[in-house]
Order: sequence, then C-alpha cells, then structure tokens
Amino acid sequence: MNTVAPVLDGHNDLVWELRMRCGYDLAAFDVGVVQPAIHTDLPRLRAGGVGAQFWSVWVPCDEPAPDPVPTTLEQIEGAHALIERYPADLVLATTADDVTRAFAAGRIASLLGAEGGHQIGGSLGVLRTLYRLGVRYLTLTHTRNTEWADSATDEPVHGGLTDFGRRVVAELNRLGMLVDLSHTAASTMHDALDVSRAPAFFSHSNARALCSHPRNVPDDVLTRVRDTDGVVMLTFVPGFLTEECHAWMDELQAEEARLGHDDRAGRRRWLDAHPRPPCGVTDVADHVEYVREVAGVRAVGLGGDFDGMSDPPDGLTDVAGYPNLFAELARRGWSEPELSGLASGNALRVLRETQSLATAGPDE
Repeated sequence: MNTVAPVLDGHNDLVWELRMRCGYDLAAFDVGVVQPAIHTDLPRLRAGGVGAQFWSVWVPCDEPAPDPVPTTLEQIEGAHALIERYPADLVLATTADDVTRAFAAGRIASLLGAEGGHQIGGSLGVLRTLYRLGVRYLTLTHTRNTEWADSATDEPVHGGLTDFGRRVVAELNRLGMLVDLSHTAASTMHDALDVSRAPAFFSHSNARALCSHPRNVPDDVLTRVRDTDGVVMLTFVPGFLTEECHAWMDELQAEEARLGHDDRAGRRRWLDAHPRPPCGVTDVADHVEYVREVAGVRAVGLGGDFDGMSDPPDGLTDVAGYPNLFAELARRGWSEPELSGLASGNALRVLRETQSLATAGPDE
C-alpha cells in the first residue's frame, strides 16, 4: 500500500459502469467485495491507498434522449446511492475540509464531477442545481463541441469559448466549482484561463509533448498551469501515454462507433484480436515527470480514469495499482513530500483555492 499520503484521484467512471451492469442495483452487484470484471471496488481502493475519489457522473454526448439533464440527475443519484450503501467506507465530500476529515476518519471521501458541458443543457440554473447536489467540477466539453465550447476531439466551430462559455466559467468561479479543462481544445483551455480566477485544473490528462493525442495538454498551456498554481491530474489511459497506443485507441474508438456503445461482446472480440501495444507504469511516470519539469512539482496529481478505459497499463490494471507508480517515482529520486503532493496535496490545494472564490449571489 502507498504509505506516503492518501490518493485523491480526479476521475473514475464506476458510476456509469454500475448503470450499465446493474441499473445501480448494488444488491445485485456488490462492490464491497472484489469484482474482477471491473477496475474498481472497495477492497482494491483500500489496497491502492485511495483516500478520496472524484466519481464521474458522466453522460455520453450521443445519449439517445434529447436532453442529457435527466440522465445526469440519474447518475448523481446513482453516486449518492453508492456512497450511502457503504457508509463505513465512503462518505460524501463537497469541500477540501471534508476530504481531510475523511482521511482522518479512514473513510474514502467521495466527490462528484460532471464530465461534459452538454450536461448542463445550456442553463446556468442547471449548473447551480448540480452544485447543490454535490457536483464539484464541470468538464467544459466531452468528446464533442457544446454550443458554447470547442472539444479537443471535434472540428472547431467557436475558436474556443463563446460569450456564454465565458459566463459558464465565471459562474463556476462564483460557485467555487472546479473548471475542468480535460477534453477541451487548446483554444478553449486558453480562453478559459483568460477569464477564470481559479487555478488551472485538468481532471485526467497527460503531456502532449510525449503523446500527440489532442486530449493531452500542450506545453504553452502547461506553463499557464504553473503560472496559476494549478494541477494536471495525470491519467493512465494507454491512448494518452504512447504514440503506438494512441493509434490503437483511435482504431478501437472507430470500431466502437461502428458497433455502438452497448455491444460489449463485439468490443471484447475486437480487443482480443487487436491487443494493446505495450505500455506500463514507466510510461505514466514519464508523463508525471514531464509535467513536473514544465509546470512544476506543485502541478502534478493523479486522475486514473479507471472503468473508463480499455486495457489499463501494466502495473496499473486496477485501483490497487497506485503504489506501483509511487515506487517507480521513488526509484527515480522523488522525495516523500513530492510524492505526497502528487498523491493528494496538490489537488487539495487547488480545490481549496477554487472554493475560496465562492460568492453569495448569481452572476447574471
């Protein structure tokens, strides 16, 4: 187990996995015991030293319903049901102080993050409602553009943020809610940083200089992460780690688009026939060290994206794997305070500083 500090992980898709597998019926699918078919359960969170987790309350951009808001609310309810089912292990956290209290009590602080600006339905009122329900970050886009922001993986139409997009960022600041720049186009990253008063925050992204996937963070943005005293939560997604895995993931996503998201058997057949190229703990450590080099040691965190990726890296195959990464970085000379910052200290600082921006009334 990691003994440096509890891990605060920026992104985990267990809640969507529970929706797909059991309709959030935790009596039918008990994550209080080891569940080898998925990446996340309570015994392995404990084994991995995870003390706080942002549970993603994500909704796909191509959600069949015309309005993503009801599904988002179902996801939030599913997360609350998960937390309430295991009160000895999990506790809802909405502030940095809640997280530190959970650490002291030996429980896993459970925070919520909405992974896509489409989930507010074009409404600042919905955004405020998500905040009231416990959501503490909004990823400005997911895989497609919204009507007010460009995504990293779509054809640009806005050149970054629209005027309404800037209002969203201002409202996130007013609420004291993290402005998550993962999934956004570089132009959107810059536009958001131009108007935000909060430290830069990426819930699950890597360094574009080491892997050219557009989901990763370019150097000119990393310097702004440094200048805002922000954080990049480094992710374990193979396609964001190496060029070979980037090409493999593009092929997988094309096959998923052909099959449809619900055809898990077809996806499994494709993966069996097209094994992931090699990648492992050392590749993740390379990205952590690169972000430290460009943005500083205060700018690194962890956002694994477990249960949201295919075939995780060797040594990081599930949520029990974090100690392997700490061991690799310690071998490379990282000190205990540096590892503690990576584990949770840096992300907690950014959460606390962002929450200090909250003001009383809506900024209309």
